[in-house]
Amino acid sequence: MSFNPGFLNNFLLVATALGAAFLAALWLSLIVWTYRDIRNRVRDPLVRILAALLVAVLFLPGIVVYLILRPHQTMEEEYQHMLEEEALLQAIEERTACPGCGRHAEDDWIICPNCYTKLLKPCHACGKLMKLSWSLCPYCGTPEPGKRIEDLTVAEATRSVEIQEDEDEWEMESEEEPEEEETLELDELSDEDLISKL
Repeated sequence: MSFNPGFLNNFLLVATALGAAFLAALWLSLIVWTYRDIRNRVRDPLVRILAALLVAVLFLPGIVVYLILRPHQTMEEEYQHMLEEEALLQAIEERTACPGCGRHAEDDWIICPNCYTKLLKPCHACGKLMKLSWSLCPYCGTPEPGKRIEDLTVAEATRSVEIQEDEDEWEMESEEEPEEEETLELDELSDEDLISKL
């Protein structure tokens, strides 16, 4: 068997061309991958360009350096993590705690069973429970006796007075009606009957 040096040269030339084409494709694909990856991780366009240039100039060592320096999480992962944290914080805030001892208290407890701190108060009109800081019942709209209502208009303030006056007048009228009937009856009676009534 004879050895053909031209065949070896052609084979090496084709292998070198294929290897160079593979390395060029790998180089370009790593640049594109780096740009796409950094685009999902940061918003700053300068950082995106610098990461792509790092891989373009240094090639395989550049991709290793990029993998070491890139942000750990994508923006989507950070956003999901932030939503989870907010949901946990909201769940913690929504959980009712006693202001006296800090232990868990149910929403409908009036007094903390651990430290005897008053938690809620009943409305004097409808009887439903309301927070201690509220001066107005959210269920029936009745203000708490002795508490000042903020931003009260004159019409709203006089409305309760008018209602009270109307009630007083009605009570007075109902009391006066029997007296008038008695007066009419007395006028109709004769003098002898009047004396006998007394």
